Amino acid sequence: SPHFSLAELKHSQEATRKGLDNTPSEAATDNLRRLAERLEHVRSVLGKPVTISSGYRSPEVNEAIGGAPKSEHCDGRAADIICPAYGSPYQVAQAIYAAGIEFNQLILEYGAWVHISIPKCGHGPKMETLTYRKGMATVRGLVS
Repeated sequence: SPHFSLAELKHSQEATRKGLDNTPSEAATDNLRRLAERLEHVRSVLGKPVTISSGYRSPEVNEAIGGAPKSEHCDGRAADIICPAYGSPYQVAQAIYAAGIEFNQLILEYGAWVHISIPKCGHGPKMETLTYRKGMATVRGLVS
C-alpha cells in the first residue's frame, strides 16, 4: 500500500537474532495486503505516520517470542502499532474505535502498543476490544 510495505509487515528482530525464517505463505501475503489497506485507513484517521512493531510472524517466530498459539499474526492478519505523533496507545485505540474502523480484535497492550487484526476472508469482523496489562488478566473493552 502507499505507506506500508511487505518488508515492513514481515520484519522481525527476533527472527533475525535467532536465524528463523519469517517468510509468509502466499495466503499470509494476501492477508498482509488486506491488513495494509486497513492500516492505511488507520493512518488516514490518525493523520500521522503509523509504526509497525510486529506484523507477520511465522509459527517459529511466534513461539520464540511467546505469542499466543493461535495468534492472528501467524496468518498475516494482525499488526502491533504505535503512533507517537498522534498520542498514547490508549488514544490511538480510542481513535480507531471511534472512527468505526472494522477490525477483528483491537487490543490495547497497556503502555506499549495497539494490536489490530482483520477477520478471515469471507468472515465479518468480531469488533472485539480488549485491554491487556502485563501481569494482570485481560479485560474486555478499552480501559484507561
